[in-house]
Formats: sequence, structure tokens, C-alpha cells
Amino acid sequence: MNTARDDDRRPPLLRFGVEEEFLLTGPRSRVTVPAAEAVVADAARTLGPRAQHEFLATQVEGCTRPVATAAELRSELARTRGVLAAAADRAGCRIAATGTPVLPSHHPLTVTPKPRYLLLAERIDGVADQIGAEFCGCHVHLGDLTPRQALALSARMRGWLPLFQAFCANSPFCEGTDHGTASDRPERYARWPTFGPAPVLDEKGYRSTLDRLLADGVVLDRRMLYWYARPSEHLPTLEVRIADSSADLDTVVLLAVLLRALAHTLLDPRTPARPVPVPDATLRPAHRRAAAAALDARLPDPLTGRPRPARQLLPALVEFTAPALRRTHELGLARQLSTHLLATGCGADLQRAALARHGHLSAVVDDLTRRTADPR
Repeated sequence: MNTARDDDRRPPLLRFGVEEEFLLTGPRSRVTVPAAEAVVADAARTLGPRAQHEFLATQVEGCTRPVATAAELRSELARTRGVLAAAADRAGCRIAATGTPVLPSHHPLTVTPKPRYLLLAERIDGVADQIGAEFCGCHVHLGDLTPRQALALSARMRGWLPLFQAFCANSPFCEGTDHGTASDRPERYARWPTFGPAPVLDEKGYRSTLDRLLADGVVLDRRMLYWYARPSEHLPTLEVRIADSSADLDTVVLLAVLLRALAHTLLDPRTPARPVPVPDATLRPAHRRAAAAALDARLPDPLTGRPRPARQLLPALVEFTAPALRRTHELGLARQLSTHLLATGCGADLQRAALARHGHLSAVVDDLTRRTADPR
């Protein structure tokens, strides 16, 4: 075997980074509070532009730098959360990583007073003040990739994304209501245009589709694509937008590590097994099942098309990407974190467990804010 030649055929190692959206909650009321202006201004003194506003003034975003290893990513995430948590504390509030607000919010909700957000609120009727409008996601950037590579990767990755959605489900409660699902965020997000699985497009098709959406007024600008995976308009990355925000750092690290390992695997021409093409008629119901049942969902196996429990698919994904995980020295970590998640449950399971222990939703918010600010 010519190892040097085999190494030459492997795709370059990708860096990765994470964007996390958080809710701001009152320490006594546990209800969301519009304190983003003070929190972002304070946090930006340390994080610079990586402390960001979101659509509503009850939300903030923290972004990591692009890094090469899981250890660096964990450090970045912990530091970013720590800075935002400290800034929130000085502003008299807390940060909570959850897909939707647990307790009923004060309506009308305050739109962040920036021109783009105000225009969005005006153009997309009702999104600024719907129940559950304060939804929060966790987005992973994979790069460096050309637009052509990012679109090819998005197409190959489609069938695996319901599994990522399932193990990151973390929004069982929405403004005081339990709708019986593990992730209510997709239902809240569905009123936004272009939300859902990304279509399979080459670079020319992507540009023509985006031009048509702009011409028809469906989107206001090139950043307003809310597909589950999209080429970034300002970074050389594929941005994967499938996950609820997670209070547990381990879940975020597992999400990013497995997405990068899957990208390395799918971009490697030597990978023997290729995902089965998944039509939207199969993919959309799979996403609905992932949101409803999380780890208890039965989802299509991307390698065979046959349904399997998510609890079996997660370790199967780790083993499918094992060569890529070995290359980045993350196989042991991926096995450890996935085994732990399967034993303890996803974020939605932990929220329900907190409610069962204490009997009231305020305790769920307290548990979320504690776990969000604790890097352990």
C-alpha cells in the first residue's frame, strides 16, 4: 500500500467554529428580558464582534473563532459563554441555552432596533411577536470550503441531519406549554421563509435560486436563507443550522466533532459507502419525527434507506466516520460523549427531568441557566 499516495487523496482537514444563540432571563422572574443592548456592549469589550445581537432584544449570540481541534473548540465555547454570562450578570439577567423560552414571555416582544431587523419584522408578518418567536439555535461552520464544495457537502449530508436534530433536541416547553415534542423550535421557525432542508443545488443553481428568491421578495438579502445547511455568504464555510441551542457543552462539542468528521468522510473519495439520496418526501417526515421523539425517533439510515432507531444511528455514525475521527484524534472523545448522551438523554430529556424533580417550570429555567454557565 502506498500510504503517501493515500494521504494525498484525503481532503484537507477542515477547521470549525460555532455560533450559539442564548435567551436572556430575569434571575427572579425567569422570564425573558430585553437586555441585549447592555449585555452585547459589555461582552464586546472582551469578545469584540463575536458578541452579537439577534433578531429580538431578549436574545444574544456568541461566536467562537475557527479552530482545528475539539479541545480548542471546547475552550472557545467555555470562554465565550463565560464572558456572556458575566456580562448578563452585570446587566441583572442570566443566559439560558434552550431552543424556545420555557415560561410565557412578556408580549409584545422587542425587536432589536437595527434597520435590518426592523425591516424583517415589517416584511414577515407576525414573526416578531408570535408565541415562541424567541427561538435559539446552535450553528456549526465547517471550512475552509469553496461554494462548490460546500454545496456538494450539503447535498451528501442531507440524510444525516435528522439524527443531529434528534440528539440536540432541547425545546420541549414553549412559553409555558408542553406540546409533547422534544423540539418545538422547528414549529416556531416554520413561519420564516426558506426554513427546512436545503435543496440539492450546484453552484449555478444555487446562485439562480437565490437571485429568484431576491427578485420575488421572498428573502431580503443573501443572508436570509434559513435552510438546515447553507454556504455562508461571508465566510468560506458550510453553515449547518439544524440544532437547538444546548445548555450542555458536551452536546455542542459532539455536534461539531461529528459534523466535521462526517464532512471529512463524505468529501473523501476513498469512502466506500455513500449515503442513499433522500427525497424531500422522506426527509421532511424524518425531521418531524426527530423533533417529536428525539432519541426515540425511528429515522432513515442514510446508508441503506431503512428505518432505524436514533439510538442505534448515533453510534453507527461514530463508526461510519471512525477513520476521519482517528485522523483528528477524536474517536475516543466521540465514543465517550455519544455514550454519555445516550445514557443521560438529550437536552429535552434533561428539561423534563428537572420539571419532574421540582414540579414547576421556573426550576427548569434555573437548571438551564446553571448548566449554560457551567463549562463542566
